[in-house]
This record gives sequence, C-alpha cells and structure tokens, in this order.
Amino acid sequence: MPLVDVTITEGRSPEQVRALIHALHSAVVTTVDALPEHVRVIVREVPRSNWATGDVTVEEWKGPR
Repeated sequence: MPLVDVTITEGRSPEQVRALIHALHSAVVTTVDALPEHVRVIVREVPRSNWATGDVTVEEWKGPR
C-alpha cells in the first residue's frame, strides 16, 4: 500500500491541493503498478512562519501571502 506524504507551505487554493493529490496518485499508480484504491496521499500544510531555511522563514523571505 503506497503512501505519499507531502509537506508544503500554506497558501494554495483547495483546487491546487486537489490537483496535487490527483497528480501524485496518478504517478504512483503508473510508476509502481499500484492498485488505485491502495494508494494513500497525505498533504500537510505548514504556516509560512513555521518553515525556515538558514534561520529565515518563508514568510520573512517571500513576504505574507
């Protein structure tokens, strides 16, 4: 049972998140020959203020959305 766990920063529309889930699901079914009903996809959204690279948060680097 394949599990895809993706973490992204908050700020995408529900339609974008849904499209991501669809694309990931399709990629797993196609590439590892998994049954569609066995594929699990988790999308975790993290606030931009809680994600940092080199002591700079995404919010500080890119600004608030």
